[in-house]
Amino acid sequence: LSGFAPVDPIVGMENPYYYRNKVCAEFRKLKNGTIISGRYQEGTHNVIETKGCKIEDQRADAIIQDITGLFRSFKMMIYNEDSGYGLIRHVLIRTAHQTGQIMVIIVTASPVFPSKITTIVQNINIKDTNMVLGDRNQVIYGKGYIEDVLCGKRFRLSPGSFYQINSVQTEKLYNKAIKYADLK
Repeated sequence: LSGFAPVDPIVGMENPYYYRNKVCAEFRKLKNGTIISGRYQEGTHNVIETKGCKIEDQRADAIIQDITGLFRSFKMMIYNEDSGYGLIRHVLIRTAHQTGQIMVIIVTASPVFPSKITTIVQNINIKDTNMVLGDRNQVIYGKGYIEDVLCGKRFRLSPGSFYQINSVQTEKLYNKAIKYADLK
C-alpha cells in the first residue's frame, strides 16, 4: 500500500493475551461418564478438552470450567450430534472489558431447561446445523444483555449482537482512524 499512501508501523497490543471477549465451548461425554469442555478438533466435531487458552478471557475459561462441573453435578445430558439426543449443545461467554459485565449463554437443543442457574440466557437451537446460536433466546435471569464501553460510547450486547472480538485493540484502531480522518 505504500505506493498509494503513507504506511505506519503496525500498532500492537500492550498485552496481547486474554483479550478475546467471546468464548464458545463445546462438550462431550466420555465413555467413563466424565463430561469435558473444549473445542472441536480441526476438521471434525470431536471435542478436545481445552483449559487455559492464552487469547480467551480468563474469567470466561473459569466460568466454562465451573459450568462443566455443574453439568456433571446436575447430570445434564450433553447433546450428541450423531443421535440428536441430549440437551446441552454449547456455552457461549461474552465479557465486557470496560464494565466487567459477563453474560453466560447456554445453548440447548430443547426449550425445557432443568435446574435454572442465575444470570443466564438460554438459546434454543433445534436446527440440524453447525451454527452455534439458534433463533430464540429465553432470559432465565437478568436483563438478557451486558453492556460495554467502546470509544466512550455504551453498547448493549445481546447473545447475537455483532461486537468486535478484541475490543481493546478495536478502540486503538478506531481512535487511530479518527485521528487520521482529521475531522473538524
